Amino acid sequence: MEVIILESAQAASELAARLVARRVRELPECTLGLATGGTPKALYAELIRMHHDEGLDFKRVTTFNLDEYLGIPGDHPGSYRREMQKGLFDHLNIPSDRTHLLDGSTHDPIAECAAFENRIQRAGGIDLQLLGIGGDGHIGFNEPTSSLASRTRIKTLTRETRMSHAGHFGGEANVPPHVLTMGIGTILEAEEQVLLAFGESKADAIAATVEGPVTAYVPASCLQMHKNVRIFLDEGAASKLKRARYYRETFAGKPDWQRV
Repeated sequence: MEVIILESAQAASELAARLVARRVRELPECTLGLATGGTPKALYAELIRMHHDEGLDFKRVTTFNLDEYLGIPGDHPGSYRREMQKGLFDHLNIPSDRTHLLDGSTHDPIAECAAFENRIQRAGGIDLQLLGIGGDGHIGFNEPTSSLASRTRIKTLTRETRMSHAGHFGGEANVPPHVLTMGIGTILEAEEQVLLAFGESKADAIAATVEGPVTAYVPASCLQMHKNVRIFLDEGAASKLKRARYYRETFAGKPDWQRV
């Protein structure tokens, strides 16, 4: 696990975007796992800039998103399909049939989750998985106490998570209580993991993820078991790491061949 601490969320997002872009250039047919929410927006904006200014080509890339609310259609203002279209896909040359999100309007969630897992396998697995993290340490919608071996499935949101997403639905009462999400076991099968976290509100979760025990109570701590993880932080998110100085020294001293 490599912890990269930069002076701002913007700087961390731009460096992480360079890592994603390198994967796309080296493997034009790569499969990317994508996250939603506010955290990756600057990274997506940088990928869009690279596409327009540097010719970064997405026409052979395949994507799978982590999660979706259950019970709403893809054109709902709060849906992640709509968010991804407006915030990323509409600005790249990625074919629509290569962008995969769970169908929140499905009448058979179990079959939808199984089909999603099968689509990932048919694509050859995920090459690079982009992650955010909740204040309680959740990744995707894998809430605390989620099984570390879980697959794509239905989950019930905690009240804290519903409250944090209330702005997208006009109040907590309107947030769907259930979601479809990649499981932790599914996430861990990706070849490379990139986690972004910004702001002091994420500091406790990051400290538990990086320096605490591996536990289902902090789902992101499962990343300690993965062989290829980079965590991009701003100063606020890194503020409770006990070994922050070591992480900074390690990053600053990397040989050129290891740099992003």
